[in-house]
Amino acid sequence: MVVKVYGPAYASPKRVILCLVEKEIEFETVPVDLIKGEQRSPEYLKLQPFGELPVIQDGDFILYESRAIMRYYAEKYRSQGTELLGKTIEERGLVEQWLEVEAHNYNPAIYELTIQLLFSSKFGRPVDEKLVKESDEKLGKTLDVYEERLSKSKYLAGDFFSLADLSHIPFTHYLVGPMGRQHMIRDRKHVSAWWDDISNRPSWKKVLELCKTPFG
Repeated sequence: MVVKVYGPAYASPKRVILCLVEKEIEFETVPVDLIKGEQRSPEYLKLQPFGELPVIQDGDFILYESRAIMRYYAEKYRSQGTELLGKTIEERGLVEQWLEVEAHNYNPAIYELTIQLLFSSKFGRPVDEKLVKESDEKLGKTLDVYEERLSKSKYLAGDFFSLADLSHIPFTHYLVGPMGRQHMIRDRKHVSAWWDDISNRPSWKKVLELCKTPFG
């Protein structure tokens, strides 16, 4: 049964698609237009009652929340594709730690920047400059921690690519692209090298080829 991934144009579903590509799992995508409010349709709400992206449909199995989906597939298909969870319990612990850092320290700030700088105009709303400034500051402080960490290891959880790194890619792509904040990455030597590495993986290039985005 081919996995269906809803909402491929947007960053959070791209996390899931990137994981599926790394794990060599067949999938198909189902467009959901946030600008038109398709995530609030009765049909979609049957799959995702909170009206958010992404959700996957794998036969009769439905799962939402991008990080939960990634963990599920990385575990279920552990024996194929890229090992994304670590090979030891200690490595797994570090992967989980940095996934939590991404979810609670990195993503809130970059998500707010995405809403303000990329979505506000599409919804006809003014940009909240105060929120933008606060989010820039929060993200900068988090990236300073990353710079220290990445001065000691090639990737966040160690010297292996994992879900912890993968989860950062789609939103950081917005940051260095349409948001025009390349300096936040480039001003930090080790973060910059890490970004060049993970953003040039063949899997991410394939995702960009397969999945159009409204922002580039």
